[in-house]
Amino acid sequence: MIGLGIVALMVIALGAYMLTLRVVVPTNEVHIVQRGNKTISYGKVVKDGEENINGNVYYKFPEWMPYLGVTFTTLPLSVFSIKLENYEAYDLDRLPFLVDIMAYFRVNDSNKAASRIQNIIELKDQITNIVKGAVRSIMANAKLEDIMSQRSTYGQQFTESVREQLKEWGVVAVKNIELMDVRDSRDSQVIANIMAKKSSEIEMQSRTEVAMNQKKASEAEIEARQAVQLKEEEAKQQVGMKQAIVAREVGIAKEKADQDIKEQAKITKEKEMEVVKVAQLRQAEINKEANIVKADEVKAVTIKNAEANKEQIELNAMAEKRQIELKAEADLAMSLKEAEGIEAKGKAEAEAKKLMELAPVNAQIELAREIGDNQGYQNYLIQLEQIKAICEVGIEQAKNLGKADIKINTMSNDVPSAINKVTDIFSPQGGLNIAGALESLASSPIGKSVIEKIVPNAKTSSKSQKELLKNLDKIDTKL
Repeated sequence: MIGLGIVALMVIALGAYMLTLRVVVPTNEVHIVQRGNKTISYGKVVKDGEENINGNVYYKFPEWMPYLGVTFTTLPLSVFSIKLENYEAYDLDRLPFLVDIMAYFRVNDSNKAASRIQNIIELKDQITNIVKGAVRSIMANAKLEDIMSQRSTYGQQFTESVREQLKEWGVVAVKNIELMDVRDSRDSQVIANIMAKKSSEIEMQSRTEVAMNQKKASEAEIEARQAVQLKEEEAKQQVGMKQAIVAREVGIAKEKADQDIKEQAKITKEKEMEVVKVAQLRQAEINKEANIVKADEVKAVTIKNAEANKEQIELNAMAEKRQIELKAEADLAMSLKEAEGIEAKGKAEAEAKKLMELAPVNAQIELAREIGDNQGYQNYLIQLEQIKAICEVGIEQAKNLGKADIKINTMSNDVPSAINKVTDIFSPQGGLNIAGALESLASSPIGKSVIEKIVPNAKTSSKSQKELLKNLDKIDTKL
């Protein structure tokens, strides 16, 4: 029984001891455990955010225990910083100065970091040396003035310079390395002189800007005064232009009024001339009508048969009467058909119009039928036309006699009968009488000489007569 109790106590003691060896890795750390020939990482994240398949629990057996003994390295997963203060550097011209550098890193590959260092302090020392080397090398290739004016640019250069070296240590930069400050070293006044130079440049620029602003203000005032003067001149010009326009409009109105007066005078003169012209035309028409009246009087004297006119009038009256009767019949028919509608009324009007148009034709047909059956009436119409022809010939002869320069000596007191005898000269019988008279005249020496004067170079009586007749024909034609 005692032996069993001792065994139980030993088991309990061993279990308690094992519990003391149990290690749970915090969330912000990673433990790299070396057991024999194996290296195992315990923690939440091992590399680039990957979950650790080994978990975060292990037993920390003493390293003197064979096979079970372990050694381990603890590395933080949180961000850690490295700060360089009063780090002395040189620029391209070997001018000394001090800088302050601040950088932030984190472990990215815990296994690689653990293979390089034993603890975080050693890791920080290594990274600090890497940063110092990058800062010194980059600063040595730049001018101090550029470094002071472009801090952010050099911070990015620092970060790019150390990126590949940090990978070898399993570390990455959280953000760009910052160049916090640049100042003179203990026995140097370079930066102070640069600052004084910058201050003087700033003061110069400020004074220059003030002078330029004052200049612009003066120019603006001058331009404003010029603008005001220009506006005044433009206003005066506008007033002058308005006055000129008014004067021009007045002149144009006056000229237009004068032109209107002249135009009215011209129109009045033209109207007066038209009145005179109308009066002249009216007088000419009166004269023409008088001549026509005279001709009608002559025609009335020559027309013997007034009954023809009377019958013609009767025929016209009968035709008009027939037209009136037809129209009355059409009107009666139209009145009777009005009740039948607008269409019947239109037909009646068309029929009436047709009858009115055919009435003169029917009258002419009736007249032609009467004339064809009445030989006496036909002779009457023929005689009427002969009388018209004789009247027209008489009128034309009267006109020609009025133009001809003929003197009539008559021994009779009856002038009309003498005129009728003169006109007989131009008849065929009158021509034969003249020819016989000339033949008788040519039989005597005195008559022959007269005929030769009328017909030059007359050698025979027959030729003389022919030439004389030709000359008489010419005289008749002219008359």
